[in-house]
Amino acid sequence: METMTVLAMVLGGASGAAVGRLGGAVLSRLRRGVRPPPWSCETAVAVLWALVAARTAAGALPVWWAPVPLLLAWGGVLLVACDLLASRLPDALTLPAYPALFAAIGVASCASGSPVSIGAALLGAGLFAGVYLLVRLIAPASLGPGDVKLSGALGAAVGAVALLAVPLSMLASAVLTLLHLRRSGGAAAPHGPAMLLPAWLVTAVGPVPSAPVGGG
Repeated sequence: METMTVLAMVLGGASGAAVGRLGGAVLSRLRRGVRPPPWSCETAVAVLWALVAARTAAGALPVWWAPVPLLLAWGGVLLVACDLLASRLPDALTLPAYPALFAAIGVASCASGSPVSIGAALLGAGLFAGVYLLVRLIAPASLGPGDVKLSGALGAAVGAVALLAVPLSMLASAVLTLLHLRRSGGAAAPHGPAMLLPAWLVTAVGPVPSAPVGGG
């Protein structure tokens, strides 16, 4: 592994640990907040940010796209903690995800010189949220309101990478949830982690939406 990649991983991990600690403090101060286990948020965000930093340093991710998986990693870890500890996805985290992710996608779109990612993000948000809202209306017990509120933000991030990845991400979420239910003997399972993991993988490992003008 090249020295620059290792250095990027160290810096990314350290930064992730710092924002993870901040996120843990935020969670404990929310109305009906939760207290994650010590160092859980710090460790999880550090690992994810280190991976994004390494891929960016290696040239697999352009700098202008990196904020999308970084934001999704930070917010995702906090949401997973809430869902696992309290079985809910609070509005204080799901709703700000929309302006934050759309801002990051907008910057990436400007840097790439193509408006395609913004249009795809809007379509992805509509598709993901529309399907989840329909499922919620037909079978309310299958999805919580927080899942529906989060779905549009995830659809935007995934759609900006590739629209085809949106239904694939939804399918992966359903499969992960079913596997968890089967393993737990049918006990209720939070759906948030199963939504967030595929979405983050698409943004961090999937194909970059487009190349910047004048270079890759």
